[in-house]
Order: sequence, then structure tokens, then C-alpha cells
Amino acid sequence: MTDQNLTPAIARPGRKFPIRGSVVVMTLYLLFLLLPIYWLLNMSLKTNTEILNSFTLWPSDLTLANYATILTDPAWYKGYINSLIYVVLNTVISLTVALPAAYAFSRYSFMGDKHLFFWLLTNRMAPPAVFALPFFQLYSSVGLFDTHIAVALAHCLFNVPLAVWILEGFMRGVPKEIDETAYLDGYSFGRFFVKIFMPLVASGIGVAAFFCFMFSWVELLLSRTLTTVDAKPIAAIMTRTQGAAGIDWGVLAAAGVLTIVPGALVIYFVRNYIAKGFALGRV
Repeated sequence: MTDQNLTPAIARPGRKFPIRGSVVVMTLYLLFLLLPIYWLLNMSLKTNTEILNSFTLWPSDLTLANYATILTDPAWYKGYINSLIYVVLNTVISLTVALPAAYAFSRYSFMGDKHLFFWLLTNRMAPPAVFALPFFQLYSSVGLFDTHIAVALAHCLFNVPLAVWILEGFMRGVPKEIDETAYLDGYSFGRFFVKIFMPLVASGIGVAAFFCFMFSWVELLLSRTLTTVDAKPIAAIMTRTQGAAGIDWGVLAAAGVLTIVPGALVIYFVRNYIAKGFALGRV
């Protein structure tokens, strides 16, 4: 054997793996994003006295009293119930309207289709403040003011165009031959759409439902303008927390933490659909 064959592999100099700059930048960016959430959680576990009089990275006197207040006081937990009711209503209505509309845009060509599609998107671009007063007067005159359906319908003005745009992109990727084959096999349009077509665009439905849910959940102006007592959402309640004793920072922080939880759960369950939406260029 030659000397080269007898040379052990461990004699080779070890490779060094330098830390890339992109890793450092991403780490700093994630820390920057997580810092407000951590500080909100930190405040929610403190008493008001500790929040106002000291600066600590972790509660010195940890308490769950703030969460107990949120979960036992009807003035607080009813806000979460109201928010969930109109958010679910809005998501269901938006998808029910957007699914056939997106199918029409993806399958048929008709006069003014591109202009109508663009007009839908312009509704999504408008700020909610533009429609706050018209909705307020309209719902007051027809008896829908301070109801869950009023907020749900108001949010449809923004969520339906977005859902149509997302779903149209997914539906356009489904071959038209599937429609023709189903019709030849004797499927009615309703049966074909529900049993065959909707499963094929399930990812798009998940992405559209996610964005509808998140917009309704975090939107404040319309939900605050169109409600007073019976349907007042948690976002509006959190802006009216100052009393005679001042702002209860601990309870407000606990409410903020609990407000993040539904959105985080929705993101967890539809994360694969969102990733597919990014891959198709529709998110």
C-alpha cells in the first residue's frame, strides 16, 4: 500500500462553518418581532403596582389574577364571544359568495369581466373609514345597528373581493376538462361543484378563509362604529378600559394575549394551505 492510503482520514483539517450574515439578520428580525409579544405576556403576569413602579424582565410576584378577571367578568369575555360570532358569520358569508363568483371569473369570458374584477379589488383597497358613516346610517335606519350580522356584512365589502381574487387563482389552475367530464357523467352543477371541484381547491378555500378571519378579527373602526353594547367586540372593549382608578395595564395585557390566541390557532391549522398559496403566487 502507498503512504497515501495509510493516511488516516482524521488527519485532514476540519472544515469551519462560518455563520452567514443572513442567519444573523433573520435571528435579529425574529427577536424584534417576538419582543412585543414577550413583553405583553410579561405584563399580563404582573400586578399594576409592579408594572408602573419597576422594570423587570420577568414578574417578581407572578399572578394570574388578570386572566381570571378576563375569564370571569362578562364585560370582558362577552367581547370575545361577540368577536367570534361575527367573524365566523363573515367568513361563511364571504366564502359562500366568493366561491361561485371566482368560478365564473376562472371559467367564463364575458363583456367587462376584467373591469368587473378590477372593480372588486378597488373595493378592497378603500379604507374602512370611507364606509363607516354610510354603514352607520343604513343600519340605524333598518334596525341592524349593534348586531353581529351588521358587522359581518360590513366586513364582506372588503373580504369578498379578496376571497374572489385568491380563489380565482386556485380555480384557474384546475383543468377545464374536469368540468366537461363531470357533465358527461351526469353530474349537476351543484353536485359537481360541491363533491368534485371544491375538494380540488381546498387549499384556496383554506387560504381565503384565513384572510377573511384575520381581517374581521383585527378590524376595529367598523366594528366599533357599528356596535355599542350587545355586539361590542373585544377590540372595542380594549380601547375603553380607563376608569376612575386609571388604566388597568395588567388586565389590558392579559386581554391582548388572549386576543392573539385565536389568530395563532388559525395560522397553525391552515399553515400548509398558506404555504401552497405562496407557491402558487396567490398570497
